Amino acid sequence: MLILNKTAGVFSKPSKRKVYEFLRSFNIYPGTLFLHKLVLGIETSCDDTAAAVVDETGNVLGEAMHSQTEVHLKTGGIIPPVAQQLHRENIQRIVQEALSVSRISPSELSAIATTIKPGLALSLGVGLSFSLQLVDQLKKPFIPIHHMEAHALTIRLTNKVEFPFLVLLISGGHCLLALVRGVSDFLLLGKSLDIAPGDMLDKVARRLSLIRHPECSTMSGGKAIEHLAKQGNRFHFDIKPPMQRAKNCDFSFSGLQHVIDKTIMQKEKEEGIEKGQILSSAADIAAAVQHTTACHLAKRTHRAILFCKQRNLLSQSNAVLVVSGGVASNLYIRKALEIVTNATQCTLLCPPPRLCTDNGIMIA
Repeated sequence: MLILNKTAGVFSKPSKRKVYEFLRSFNIYPGTLFLHKLVLGIETSCDDTAAAVVDETGNVLGEAMHSQTEVHLKTGGIIPPVAQQLHRENIQRIVQEALSVSRISPSELSAIATTIKPGLALSLGVGLSFSLQLVDQLKKPFIPIHHMEAHALTIRLTNKVEFPFLVLLISGGHCLLALVRGVSDFLLLGKSLDIAPGDMLDKVARRLSLIRHPECSTMSGGKAIEHLAKQGNRFHFDIKPPMQRAKNCDFSFSGLQHVIDKTIMQKEKEEGIEKGQILSSAADIAAAVQHTTACHLAKRTHRAILFCKQRNLLSQSNAVLVVSGGVASNLYIRKALEIVTNATQCTLLCPPPRLCTDNGIMIA
């Protein structure tokens, strides 16, 4: 807690007056009796301001979220100070909405859980400073949450999954494979050596100027690639998955992005168009990059499954692979991983799409 308070000091805190106004704004519902422990979860690690109230049995009593996607699409990517300001503007409202939907007052909470790492420091600071002020006013326990551990354990809200199980976390900021042996007991098997798959897909989408495509103008980069790939032919471009000879479970996506950038530049020359215009082959490029990404993720995950089974780290007959994070909502990538799990007698489980992306429920 001492460390957290020192960390919080780096960031500007909301005034005590605002916190008092926040607490006074709640209606108390007489007669409401909660027999379970209630946790408020707050998530501000990147570009979504989210909060939720969950009880100890896993029931979600209320949630709220504010997405910054529309703003960041206009700027071509996440600008940390902009994300920080948007979190500051929305966190009080979002927490209040989550509590109001839950029909509980702040005093009825048993604890407050908040993401403290990893993520954008400026974004994390907003959630942390707000939470610590709330903890101080309410005199409630504070639970620091590791963002990736929350993603890994979310599946236990929707499915009965026993330890140990394998987890693949893929998003715009992260890519890792780990054996989950228990709560807060993780064996890291592999991670991206450079950028995350979601980041790579976003950059390819920006290089293709898909925000100018009439069908993709309101979509995030990864969603635009997935949408356009359905119309494309991946065989028009031969792009090899990276690290095919590496005898480990790590990932790499920066080299793949470089190859795609060179391909796009070459096609622009061939079609006689300038950077920023839409290529006629954009759908084919989207299909090729999505397929190569899926193959790379599937091959490295396959190695991890075989490694764990050979060493009896996973059950031979009913092993489970959990795939979570924003990129896990890509159905093409999910299908590639399903092929791997079918071939290795594993069960593939994914949280519902709304729980794959950053949310307050997983933190609570």
